[in-house]
Amino acid sequence: MNKEVDKQDMYSALEDFPNQIKKGWELAENLSFKDIDRIVLTGMGGSALCGKLLKSYLYKTFKTPFEINTNYDLPEYINKKTLLIVSSYSGNTEETIEAFRIGNRKGCQILIIAHGGKLEELARKLNKPFIKLPHAIQPRLSYGYSFFALLRLFQNSNLINNHDKEIQELTMKLRRDVYKEKAQQLAKKLEGKIPIIYSSEKLFSVAYKWKINFNENSKVHSFCNFFPELNHNEMVGYTKLNGNYYILIIKDEYDHTKIKKRMSIMKKLIQPKIPVLDLELKGSSDLIKVFSTIYLGDWTSYFLALINNIDPTPVDIVEDFKKKL
Repeated sequence: MNKEVDKQDMYSALEDFPNQIKKGWELAENLSFKDIDRIVLTGMGGSALCGKLLKSYLYKTFKTPFEINTNYDLPEYINKKTLLIVSSYSGNTEETIEAFRIGNRKGCQILIIAHGGKLEELARKLNKPFIKLPHAIQPRLSYGYSFFALLRLFQNSNLINNHDKEIQELTMKLRRDVYKEKAQQLAKKLEGKIPIIYSSEKLFSVAYKWKINFNENSKVHSFCNFFPELNHNEMVGYTKLNGNYYILIIKDEYDHTKIKKRMSIMKKLIQPKIPVLDLELKGSSDLIKVFSTIYLGDWTSYFLALINNIDPTPVDIVEDFKKKL
């Protein structure tokens, strides 16, 4: 693996992730909202990722309706009791700015999360609560700041239980070198492959995070789906193989019994044709299980980029596309 291709030092950014958890937790220390009956997070790409991960993590326990919006418009049901979280690292994402204007006209309670840009200007001008994200070498590498700031906000707003001890335990756990060691081994297995990541529906955002890691960091095609839906359509595609695939199945001991059975049967059916590897979520809490799995994916995509002899940080085709819009 040629670390010299890592010109913008993503290695250091990934190593710093445990500190990002701590800083993110502190960003919302004094923020809270009251009289909320629904939450909508609006954002695109990596700026919506924190919301998707929050929905996965809070799948069992969160009682407040929580939707992710990735468009210019907003649902018709938003009102004064809706907390609208406006998320854009750059602060200049056109879809997100338009959604903010709609939410503001409809009187939503609004929180803006950005590094700067137009949204920071609007937050200052209109006196909206604002979380300023620290610098990241790419917007997608700021998801920890956003996730843990929002988790703290939900805690402060009495929407979830206290997480202080879990945050401390998670920060310590992710400092271990075992994630890098396992990631290097897995990256070698994935050389020249098209990674396909499957999970239960409740953990689909974790599978999605692995998928976009491979897209943006490793610069390879990767795809994801969830059980049981994939058993009704996508699975049939393995009848005739048109690619060099490698399947990763993200599993949790608390997956539904029938989901576990589907995973096992599919693995037996597919494995004679394609390599299949189970990724078991492990940890003393759901938060630790989710983020230790995500962190392994971050490092795996990084080391696969080095195997591919490509800088993991830039996403030139995305920047070129934006310029042509």
